[in-house]
Amino acid sequence: QVQLVESGGRLVQAGGSLRLSCAVSGRTFSPYIMGWFRQAPGKGREFVATISWRGINTDYADSAKGRFTISRDNAKNTGYLRMNSLKPEDTAVYYCAAATGSATAHSEQQYNYWGQGTQVTVSS
Repeated sequence: QVQLVESGGRLVQAGGSLRLSCAVSGRTFSPYIMGWFRQAPGKGREFVATISWRGINTDYADSAKGRFTISRDNAKNTGYLRMNSLKPEDTAVYYCAAATGSATAHSEQQYNYWGQGTQVTVSS
């Protein structure tokens, strides 16, 4: 069984920065794609960012481009999401996810494993 645990979410003022972490443990497998999604109150879960197995390829939602950076350290089985210039509309529960494969993946349905989420709240 594979477990994903997010951390790093908290209350931050608009314009601030956060780095979320996602630790992967258990019956880890390789290669795997990592992704970050978020769900704001009253809304569906949406794609934020994805990174390929070797970290060469990344992709972002339009709302994240230029402000967020996804990265990973396979030696530590950990993924990261650096978020800069945070806005109140970034307030959401952020989830990391893992999918079998080596490329990138944008759809929830492509991901096999999910974390429990970490709350990010951006105050104005």
